[in-house]
Amino acid sequence: MSDKKTKVILSGMRPTGKLHIGHYVGALENWVSLQNDYQNYHLIADYHTLTTNLDTTNVYDDSIEMAIDWIACGIDPVKSPMFRQSQIKEHTELFLLFSMLITKARLEKNPTLKEQIKDMKLTGIIYGHLGYPVLQAADILLYKGNMVPVGEDQVPHVEITRHIAGVFNEKYKMKDGRTIFPMPEPKITQFARLPGLDGKAKMSKSLDNTILLSDDGEAIKNKMKKAFTDPDKLRKGDKGNPDICLVYTYHKKFNPEEISEIREGCTSGALGCFDCKMKISSKISDFFAPIREKRNELEKNKNGVLEVLIDGEKRAHEVAKQTMSQVREAMKIG
Repeated sequence: MSDKKTKVILSGMRPTGKLHIGHYVGALENWVSLQNDYQNYHLIADYHTLTTNLDTTNVYDDSIEMAIDWIACGIDPVKSPMFRQSQIKEHTELFLLFSMLITKARLEKNPTLKEQIKDMKLTGIIYGHLGYPVLQAADILLYKGNMVPVGEDQVPHVEITRHIAGVFNEKYKMKDGRTIFPMPEPKITQFARLPGLDGKAKMSKSLDNTILLSDDGEAIKNKMKKAFTDPDKLRKGDKGNPDICLVYTYHKKFNPEEISEIREGCTSGALGCFDCKMKISSKISDFFAPIREKRNELEKNKNGVLEVLIDGEKRAHEVAKQTMSQVREAMKIG
């Protein structure tokens, strides 16, 4: 019998409202596939939003919308508790303790942080932004996560979590000599990052290059018309290079049964870009139709979605309290 179910996964997202298909490919699809074999916890990281935006006006509504997408995509909250980070105060306590175990220099070397500073054109960085990988470590280790499903850009954060867990385990142990925290491993999906419609490496609502999970067929077609393709293929008949065309990347994910035909049509010039875009638009719409249908039903009962979160918070809180009791005992504080 497999021991996978004894292993724990903590995964989460900042609440940004309605999610896009990049979220599905890069995270949600993987989460759904893992929930039968692992004990999953799913975190709505509302504290983390403060690292880049202090306006909390929409955090509650965005959290509900994101939870709707999670459930619509197949996350079963009975198997996998989903909860808001801010509702479990042990996250902040463990974050404070972990912040004593890592240097400023180590955090400044984080390549993801450097990329964010560059992308967001930040001239200064607040302490919370510099230290958010430490809060992320607290999120993971509070539930003793063994594995963290992440995109490639998040792997350095898992390394910081492993560093902190190692330092804590070396300095503090239970009375019987046991260590408290596991050493979590990153788990990356094959399609860890889906390109945006503008050809950027990452699909992002801030770049306005997304297809939302809630978009209907007509909306998808209208967005796909603007999608970036091979700049040298100007009209039907021109020979294209599918390897530099993001539409072809979408075909590989959402239309694999026709991928050879699409590639041949592109390289020979027989398939024009417009027809190629319309074909993948239909495939994407069909792929996400069941999710849209379920999402529409959940939208009608947002109070029910809130109840799901409250139940998840109660269950997660029990685990968090137990972990912090062990931490306080090992550290001989509190």
